[in-house]
Order: sequence, then C-alpha cells, then structure tokens
Amino acid sequence: MVRMNPKHGTMRTIVIGDVHGCLDELVRLVRTCGGVTETRLILVGDLVAKGPDSLGVVQWAREAHAAAVLGNHDDHLVKLCPGRKPAAGEKPPKSRPDHERLAATLSADDWAWLEALPLTLSFKAGEIAPPPLVVVHGGLVPGVPLKDQERRHLLTLRSISDEGKPSNKIEGVPWASRWTGPPHVVFGHDAIRGLQQHPHATGLDTGCVYGRQLTAMILPEMRLVSVPARREYAPITGAGHG
Repeated sequence: MVRMNPKHGTMRTIVIGDVHGCLDELVRLVRTCGGVTETRLILVGDLVAKGPDSLGVVQWAREAHAAAVLGNHDDHLVKLCPGRKPAAGEKPPKSRPDHERLAATLSADDWAWLEALPLTLSFKAGEIAPPPLVVVHGGLVPGVPLKDQERRHLLTLRSISDEGKPSNKIEGVPWASRWTGPPHVVFGHDAIRGLQQHPHATGLDTGCVYGRQLTAMILPEMRLVSVPARREYAPITGAGHG
C-alpha cells in the first residue's frame, strides 16, 4: 500500500537537488525526509561529477528505483558510453578526467539507466502536488511551450539577460523569476544563486558538493528539507559552475 496524503490523496514524493556524487548526504537527506518506503524519489539531475562517490550515487538511485532527469554532467558522461553512436551534429565531449574515470567503472546496467534519463518529467495537477509540476535540470525559457524548449536550455539555462536572451551565465535575472506558470517548475543547476523560491518555480541546487547543503522538496505539501554537506568537495568559482 502506498503512503497517501490524507488531504490531497497523492503519493508521497521527494524531489532532490543536485547530488554531484555526494552519496552520504543523499542517504542522510532521504532518511531525514522519512525514508524511501512507499515514496517516489526524483532527482533533478547532475547526479555525478565533482563529489566523492558518483558511482555510488548512480547505483543507489538505480537500486532505490528513483526517477531522475538528465543533468549537464550526466549528459557529458552518457556521451562517453562505450559503443554509443553520437547524434547527428553532436560535438565530441571535452576531456574531463573525472567523467572519464567514472565512465571506466560503470556497469552495463548503470549505462542503460543513465541513457534512459529524460530531459523533463511532467505531472498533472494533483498527481504529486496541488499544481501541475515539471522537473528539469536547467530551466524553461519563459513564454515558450514545453514541447518547443531547446535541449540546451533544459540542461543549462540559468538566466534571462538584460537583453531578454536565455543564458547559461549568471547575469540579468534568474529565468525562474520570469516564469509565470503553470506548471510549477522544480529545477537545479544554479548553485551560485542557491535556493530559489519564486511564485511558480523552485530551485533546489544549494551547492552540497561545494560544502553547503543538499536540499529536497517533499510533495504534495511542497515542504523544503536540507542537510549540511560533510565538507567542501570542490571549489565553487565563476558563473559557469553547475
């Protein structure tokens, strides 16, 4: 029997911000939120890279039957999958030693799970929260229907520039501040800005791998819960990190 919220009648769901290989903090956060029994888990992407145990995070997520959206670091890793055929026009991935070391340790089941990650997850009103909800790693360009959003923005969007252009840099204003909904969007990727709470969007990247916190949203009540990082695993420098 699934755990149901008596008010909303929906399955309990935990949406978790950018983990970046911080397995200890992930396990502690889920435990703090009440555990995995009869609970849907969703990760907002960037499960891997920079932290101490990316392989452990992938395997934990698989074994916990967690759902996840693809993050930009996960996307880079997938491009290193042995035997994978590049998409038309796809550029070769830049050399990143941490991704390459991780790629050498993944099993066939790990690769299959990562390759199957979608760019977005969508839920109808009342399905996991009172409003309709979309989970994405980067963001959505305001005014553009979900079906017409560009892949690069779903993975890396951070801002709307002063000229009104979508940008992966820290400039202008956060894209989420211009998002008027519906749906409510839960996203990650923007560790420099940290926790973002806008009327129709919530940013959960609170920089765990940079020594800050790992944050989750518990649905349907949309309550936020965080645990502190054990330590700083990587420095946060510049607007392009995430």
